[in-house]
Amino acid sequence: MNIVILNGGATQGSRTRGLARTFEQALNKNDINVTFFDLGEHVLPVYNGSDEQYELTSVKALQSLAQEADGFVICTPEYHNGMSGALKNALDFLGSRQFRNKPTLIAAAAGGGKGGINALNNLRTVMRGVYALVLPDQFVADPHHFNDQQKVTDYDAQERINGMAEELIRISRLLAAK
Repeated sequence: MNIVILNGGATQGSRTRGLARTFEQALNKNDINVTFFDLGEHVLPVYNGSDEQYELTSVKALQSLAQEADGFVICTPEYHNGMSGALKNALDFLGSRQFRNKPTLIAAAAGGGKGGINALNNLRTVMRGVYALVLPDQFVADPHHFNDQQKVTDYDAQERINGMAEELIRISRLLAAK
């Protein structure tokens, strides 16, 4: 089984990266292949739909990983009530060929208050557009969930993430068996 984690937080010191790494740790407790694709490290060009862009190594790598995935975890910061531009741009290079009928977890790192929910609503809409099976449960990590190194240290948050990871694996296995 292959699960791809997309980190949509491209900035240095990103809490989103810490959130995505926590999902990676939860998934790695199981006997599955987990691939971490970090949009802060794999910088993609701004999508323009040209054939030349689809020949770029970074774009081919993303498409290949997504094609082989049985499920996804997608993490984003909330920027101006939406997902990050880096994440939306990456998703524009993908489509239903990569996501159709594949379980997908979504999570956001927020600045606090009621942040994160709008980014997840935005992300859920986009994922519906590429026919992903976005799971009902979602998670917003607030600043108090993290330590100074941007690692999720809050026990309840870790337990919630562990449960979500187990659900993703369970559903991915069911769908892969069909």
